[in-house]
Amino acid sequence: MTSTTQPRQDFWLWRLVATGMAFTMFGLGGLLLRVLVFPPQRLLPGGKQERQRRARSALNRTFQLFIRFMVRVGILTVEFKGADRLGKPGQMILANHPSLLDVVFLVGHVKNANCIVKHGLATNPFTRGPIANAGYITNDESFDMFDRAADVLRNGETLIVFPEGTRTPPDAPPQFHRGACAIALRGARVVTPVVIKMTPRSLTKGEPWYRIPPRRMRYVIQVGEDIDPARWSGAHPLPIAGRKMNAWLHAYFEAELARIAPAGAHLNEQATQDGGSGV
Repeated sequence: MTSTTQPRQDFWLWRLVATGMAFTMFGLGGLLLRVLVFPPQRLLPGGKQERQRRARSALNRTFQLFIRFMVRVGILTVEFKGADRLGKPGQMILANHPSLLDVVFLVGHVKNANCIVKHGLATNPFTRGPIANAGYITNDESFDMFDRAADVLRNGETLIVFPEGTRTPPDAPPQFHRGACAIALRGARVVTPVVIKMTPRSLTKGEPWYRIPPRRMRYVIQVGEDIDPARWSGAHPLPIAGRKMNAWLHAYFEAELARIAPAGAHLNEQATQDGGSGV
């Protein structure tokens, strides 16, 4: 009987240790920001928006360093295509959500961006400080949440949204909730799709950190062309426009995910077929 288990490659044992280090750093980093960085920032002059801008800048730089660490120690590689087109006033960045690190990549690449985050993160001791100080919107699925999200877009902020609401299940296409389209149609000047492709899949919902993949994770993050929400809102009432826009986005992401292949993936597949080895 032939085993379908892939051989461990890319210094597997070291990646396991490094992944543990990265998760420890992430948790401690959230606490240190909450205790040592944000309190002094609040003492500086400026109003609420200026305090949020400083907090978001601290998170942006922290996530940049965290990404750099994960790349340097060999946990993953990342290719970010078109990141310079993100961060425009009133722009909704709409992305699929294959792994735990997607928020880190986008917040680390987009300065002063707002973000809709899971409601549970607002009570987590490691993440509630950064979320509160940055003024991120927690997704409690209330009408007030939709109003706040549309308001920040109308006020010229960039808003990062993961319309699935949670991580994509393995071996399944993204399933978007229509709430993201409702927000876009009410407040966004432009919607920019961001397709996140990773291989092999890891850090999915419910998967423990120590169940690392047999080879290094490789991310390709592709920024798509801007979309004008008026192409739907100008032709249909809002409920119908939301359904049509959501259906268009589903088709777009499915096609792009089928097309985009992470750089070097074919090399790893060949190494697996040839019996490539790791630690």
